[in-house]
Amino acid sequence: MSKLLVSQYHTEVERIIQFGGSRKEISIRVVFQNLVNEYCKPREFRLIPELDYKTPSGKLVYPDGTVKDALRLDWGYWESKDEYDNLDQEIEKKLIKGYPDSNILFEDSQTAVLIQSGQETMRVPMKDADALDGIITYFINYVRPEVKDFREAIETFKQDLPTVLNALRDLIDSQIETNAAFKIARAKFWGICKESINPEVTLLDVREMMIQHILTEDIFISIFNESQFHRENNIARELKTIIDNLFYR
Repeated sequence: MSKLLVSQYHTEVERIIQFGGSRKEISIRVVFQNLVNEYCKPREFRLIPELDYKTPSGKLVYPDGTVKDALRLDWGYWESKDEYDNLDQEIEKKLIKGYPDSNILFEDSQTAVLIQSGQETMRVPMKDADALDGIITYFINYVRPEVKDFREAIETFKQDLPTVLNALRDLIDSQIETNAAFKIARAKFWGICKESINPEVTLLDVREMMIQHILTEDIFISIFNESQFHRENNIARELKTIIDNLFYR
């Protein structure tokens, strides 16, 4: 099916050139955009044109397209040039300007160049249907090293989770007998939960809430940068007080 899509792309480009008499980027790039969007569909991605991207220096640049998922996360970028441009010079100019080099596909309707993790990984003639299919597929399916590492860490964590949960439950239960400050903080928190959440909340529920907080706090802080939730939410604040007494007495 992918090669059929590439064949249809080639045919549509030739029709535009035949009817419009122009090979300029602005005339034919929408056809390539449509082609890439077809490759995006199996992963439920979408190539969105002309979104801003903030460079490391703080300036805004506008790649011709950004591959996004439903959570609005970036997965790749596309930049189209005229076939009469010097593609290598144009690539160099864009990268110097701060365009992302994590996963970006440059093309001028004649040659496609894929840059990933700052390095050129593929360069193909776009008239070669097999090669064009390959480079777009590789572009869409690329996973950044840090994302791959995170996913592998999640899988490892899933395997270790039962042991971690049991250890935390044992630790919390043991502290009830030996840690007076922790016991007082837990009682105060329990009262807040019964008043604010549900009068039926039990001490076992409190223990599980503490464990969830311990396991997720670093993730929330990393993603939301010490969000309002952690600064102002009364229950989250009291949970932190209990955990401080659990680990830092």
